[in-house]
Amino acid sequence: MDKRPAHSPVGIRRPSLVGIVNITEDSFSDGDRFLTANAAVAHARRLCSQGADVIELGPAASHPGSRQVTAAEEMRRLADVLDQLVAEGIPVSVDSYQPATQRFAAARGATYLNDIQGFGDPARYEEIASTGCRLIVMHSIQRHGPATKVRTDPTQVCRGIDEFFADRLAALEAASIPHDRLVIDPGLGYFLGSDPEPSLKTLAGLERLKSRFDVPVLVSPSRKSFLRTLTGSALSDIGPATLAAELYAARSGADFIRTHDVAALRDALTVFEALESAKENGW
Repeated sequence: MDKRPAHSPVGIRRPSLVGIVNITEDSFSDGDRFLTANAAVAHARRLCSQGADVIELGPAASHPGSRQVTAAEEMRRLADVLDQLVAEGIPVSVDSYQPATQRFAAARGATYLNDIQGFGDPARYEEIASTGCRLIVMHSIQRHGPATKVRTDPTQVCRGIDEFFADRLAALEAASIPHDRLVIDPGLGYFLGSDPEPSLKTLAGLERLKSRFDVPVLVSPSRKSFLRTLTGSALSDIGPATLAAELYAARSGADFIRTHDVAALRDALTVFEALESAKENGW
């Protein structure tokens, strides 16, 4: 589902844009805005009209200090929204590490399952393989549960990312989950540590990560803590920093970019591609 406008030159590849719809009370960026099914569906449609290829539904927040949500509550929040979007033919990703929620989402037609714990339970691999969903395998230093605020060493984090994906992808493929159903997300922000350096080093190494594991890579720098720390900007003013990080990721070969502001990224990519085309054509 990659988008490539008619004017894009050969060699310029636009990533798939994943529009974020948080059906939560306490998301750090837009909590309580899309908690009702009508509001969530309307926002998802708006993101699609702006160029989203996939809509990701988040039924629970995962930032430091976020409230725990039961699987039953996640499913309640998801049910009507997921059903409507699937009925409209919109590819949906569901962001949850809870097995019952993943099972529910797959049965209701989700295209992707996004697990911040990276599908860490081998006992579930046979069931996961049978869903047919594509799996977004995310790395985090926490390994279990939401993000926490901890200091980390950037070099050790990057080494840990390599080791994590080497082990986890091998285990998933050994369980008969096809290589072409796997997408990797190295994690950013508090999922890598409380300082900006691990996130910056990880984004800077995207090309190497893609080359090593030969699977699509998803990144989500949108409004993340490391950008706010780096720039000193408030959450309400973090759009330009987010866009800079997203364009860098696109230029480095990210296959999916998960974002709150689809329209801004779409327009920035369009201008970037037009400039690259003009350069190639010798204008």
